[in-house]
Amino acid sequence: MCGICGIANLERESCVDESLLIRMRDTLRHRGPDGEGISVQGNIGLGQTRLSIIDLATGIQPMHNEDSSVWIVFNGEIYNYVELRQELGERGHKLATESDTEVLVHLYEDHGEHMLEKLNGMFAFCIWDSERKLLFLARDRMGEKPLFFAVTDAAFLFASEVKAILQHPSVRRDLDLLSLSKYLTFEYVPAPHTIFRGIHKVKPGHCLVYQVGSREIVQKKYWDIPLSNDPLAHQTEAEYREELLELLGDAVRLRLRSDVPVGVFLSGGIDSSLITALASRHSTQVNTFTVGFRERSFDETRYARRVAERFGTSHQEDVLDVTKAYTLLPTVLDYLDEPLADASILPTFLLSRFTSQRVKVALGGDGGDELFAGYPIYQALKLIRYYEVFPRELRSVIHRLAARLPVSHRNISFDFKIKQLLRGAGVSPEIMLFHWLGSFTEGEKRQLLSPDVRAAIRHDNAFEDVVNYVKESNLHTNLERALYLSMKLYLQDDILVKVDRASMANSLEVRAPFLDHRFVEFAARLPSIYKLNRLTTKYILKEAVREILPSDIIRRGKKGFGAPVAQWIHGELREAFQEYLGEARLRREGIFDPLFVQRLLADHLAHRKDNRKLLWTLLIFQLWQERWCHAN
Repeated sequence: MCGICGIANLERESCVDESLLIRMRDTLRHRGPDGEGISVQGNIGLGQTRLSIIDLATGIQPMHNEDSSVWIVFNGEIYNYVELRQELGERGHKLATESDTEVLVHLYEDHGEHMLEKLNGMFAFCIWDSERKLLFLARDRMGEKPLFFAVTDAAFLFASEVKAILQHPSVRRDLDLLSLSKYLTFEYVPAPHTIFRGIHKVKPGHCLVYQVGSREIVQKKYWDIPLSNDPLAHQTEAEYREELLELLGDAVRLRLRSDVPVGVFLSGGIDSSLITALASRHSTQVNTFTVGFRERSFDETRYARRVAERFGTSHQEDVLDVTKAYTLLPTVLDYLDEPLADASILPTFLLSRFTSQRVKVALGGDGGDELFAGYPIYQALKLIRYYEVFPRELRSVIHRLAARLPVSHRNISFDFKIKQLLRGAGVSPEIMLFHWLGSFTEGEKRQLLSPDVRAAIRHDNAFEDVVNYVKESNLHTNLERALYLSMKLYLQDDILVKVDRASMANSLEVRAPFLDHRFVEFAARLPSIYKLNRLTTKYILKEAVREILPSDIIRRGKKGFGAPVAQWIHGELREAFQEYLGEARLRREGIFDPLFVQRLLADHLAHRKDNRKLLWTLLIFQLWQERWCHAN
């Protein structure tokens, strides 16, 4: 695992400033503290920091082929590199290292862009083809590893994180107002956009070709999630269960490949418990890691401990005071060069820090909920249909009754769930999904944003990415559309960003067996009844593990990895909210309407409304803006 960056000056006679390239590279040192390297060839410069996982001795980057005509910087892991090495050897290649990076160089020589079809891994890389004078960039299918780029008047730039691109003097830190609007909606900025105007993300499953010396950038999609409209069952349920365990077992086996110790994030939920069970089949000693919380409504240690005992893992726990997790905010924001309002990044950061003290690699259960309809929102999509057939007068009564429910600030309280459900009413199912998952509705944003900001984006649609994904998918059924959108937005731009930044900030590599593309393709072709069966979420997954996991692990409800944001607003972070969302400050900045924000905060503090998500989204933006938008 690494951090990568590069510069291609537009003027071919303009040699890359080596000190500038080093500054860009050094901003990524947390992603790879074990080694570093640069290569400057005239107007092309490549940089890399290395976290040594495979081939500790000779896997130094930037790496090149035999005649130095092809160079690469690579972030990620190619899990099938052993099989690919054998194939390359049979084709006559002489590999000088044991690394998976060198495999990419020779695959490019043989197959060009089609090399991507052969890869099983998580990756972001850039290849410099000196003969064709082009840069070839690619990002893995599901978006586990990040990749950003920008074209300025001086250069084409790329990097693993925005902060490296911001080092270049030709890059401005101008706020993209449409991306701000999207952040307020989703709690993150969807790909290919970033919060900065002129800086872009390479989308998952895409590659990019830049012809050096020009402004021509060609982006191509090489893979997509192959969901279809309610596919027909071509196997029995028993056969699907068997195939599920076989494919996921092989995904786990490949992800245990490492020259350093590997662990498993174990929450005690069905996904991480199954990963632990399958890992124990391929390893004599599995290390599992859990963080527990003193607050009972957040703690899951008893479930994790039960799974660890069942499979005889070397289990380690750290008990944390989640009410004090807010103290991490300044540290986390040093790594978040885009605003991300998912508060679970704080406990994820703590878990990563604890785990990284003992291993360099951990397997996680990310992706299971999106593949198999594991979130309550998928049940809500079914239930809301019954609500919407009620007469308008009755719906109004229900809204008024819900508004009178006593406000509780406990973790996912009953009134919070009811009110979130009703927030989605009245819009299409696709938009409803993100009203539940995100923060501000369009009506709330009209009150929140200042007149100048509203005018600047009046012709823009914050949901344009949802619209485009719906068109691309050609899906018609509500559940399949919801799953596709969850993977293309919530998973790739929230969950995987959170895990990448939190883990790499602690120099820890996290691998996700559920996101093996073979397993994703299997899950995509399953009939929807095997995902959400009536109101049973993850139906086929639960049936497949009945003989493997304890029954209470299978039966337990979805808990999530939360933080007591609502309580922080009343307690430890009250002064911070009042300072950063203060009337004078907001007037001076001219982005948000101070009176509306003050109302949100006053209603929350008076227990009239639970505005935790809205207020947290605003606070994170304000803290991010102070740290990154005006920095030198």
